[in-house]
Amino acid sequence: QIAELGFGTGLNLLAVLLVHRGPGHLHYTSFEAFPMPAGDIARALTAFPEVAELAGPFLQQWGAGETVLQFPNLTATVVLGDARETLSAWEGQANAWFLDGFSPAKNPELWSGDLMTEVARHTAPGGTFATYTAAGHVRRALSEAGFAVTRQRGFGRKRHMSVGVLQASASRMSPG
Repeated sequence: QIAELGFGTGLNLLAVLLVHRGPGHLHYTSFEAFPMPAGDIARALTAFPEVAELAGPFLQQWGAGETVLQFPNLTATVVLGDARETLSAWEGQANAWFLDGFSPAKNPELWSGDLMTEVARHTAPGGTFATYTAAGHVRRALSEAGFAVTRQRGFGRKRHMSVGVLQASASRMSPG
């Protein structure tokens, strides 16, 4: 089970589809408050030709208004609404999280301590997260939520990013 805050263009989903070609069916859940129209997504994805083949089936489903997207080896569910409200109702637990809801400066509500605690509550023991941000207050919020957080070298023009693993004592599914 992979989960994500901030679906955006669906690029993380497409990246997972690109690399997951083996056996096993993945479940992917994303939380998105402001879904983009399929046409806007299609234009944005032209910058990533490596996912062009996968983008067609995705955009066809998304353009038809589907929020449960079916692929041969993956089912993706996009939960529409503010993650501060929708994540607590989710009954799943992720083994891995993409935390990509815009920058903390532009979208601080997706990086609050309360929401990071909710992310931890919905993370399987030993589950991980990765995010492009290395902002100190985000790393602290994730650490306080129960993740062992590491700042590491980023990709492309991004100097640093953050990754982490949920410490065994932090995982819990009861309401916080």
